[in-house]
Amino acid sequence: MKYENLKVPNHVAIIVDGNGRWATERGLSRSMGHKAGAENLEKLVCYVLSKGIKYISLYVFSTDNFKRSKEEVDYLMNLFVNKFKRSVKKYNKKNIKVLFSGREKPLKEEVIKTIKKMEEDTKNNNGGVVNFCLNYGGHSEIIDACIKIKKDPSINIETLDEKTFNKYLYQDLPQVDLMIRTGGERRVSNFLLWQISYAELYFTKTYFPDFNEDEFDKAIVEYSSRDRRFGGINYEKKNN
Repeated sequence: MKYENLKVPNHVAIIVDGNGRWATERGLSRSMGHKAGAENLEKLVCYVLSKGIKYISLYVFSTDNFKRSKEEVDYLMNLFVNKFKRSVKKYNKKNIKVLFSGREKPLKEEVIKTIKKMEEDTKNNNGGVVNFCLNYGGHSEIIDACIKIKKDPSINIETLDEKTFNKYLYQDLPQVDLMIRTGGERRVSNFLLWQISYAELYFTKTYFPDFNEDEFDKAIVEYSSRDRRFGGINYEKKNN
């Protein structure tokens, strides 16, 4: 789909949801759902960043996901490592910079090493940014930012503003314009709480493995129709 006549968001965030249910409904193991979701994710990232969107943040594993069975968590961690190692060549070819947001503990050392190497290998790319939120929680991010600020002697708390605070988050990225959640749930689940303060929210029943380019286009069409006022009033529309 051509985006020329649409309002295109600068930063899109996606809550990757529905992998397990997608698999269960097909008589497959939840692991097969996560595998299908991971395969779709790489294709979707390249598509999104080819459409003039500069940033995409993906909620792939929350701090609370460690409450799942050890078997499922271990499978996901191995999937992340293997997928990240294989995809770095494609991201470099597409000139995509890779970032990660989240806490290192209690991630396994192999996961941490893979993350850091991927960030290092793509750090000079400037064709778009993909931010993987792994072992991530919005509350944790804000708390960690406050701790960093407290430890920074150069910060004057009395004059601290939002722009400065943003620099102490896991990544200093622009505010989210459009947040998408797949899988049918209608909640933000502790995702990018600081960054989505004025984001447009889009919920779809489509499970993530089936959230392809056409489904993403539907979200952009909907976003383009929204009237974003940021607390103000669109006087032009009001008077028409």
